[in-house]
Amino acid sequence: MNDVKEEKDYFWFYIAGLVIAVVVTLAMVKTSEHGKYVTAANAIAEDSANSAYKHAP
Repeated sequence: MNDVKEEKDYFWFYIAGLVIAVVVTLAMVKTSEHGKYVTAANAIAEDSANSAYKHAP
């Protein structure tokens, strides 16, 4: 009577979960950083001479 049960290997499920967690974290950081520059973009749109990227004439 051989009652040896083989356990499933969840390695790829762990890797997929880790990849999904990293992607979600990066997306959350990217969207939170976007609001930081709205005021600067509005100021530059209002007066283009207000840009840090001024070009010499």
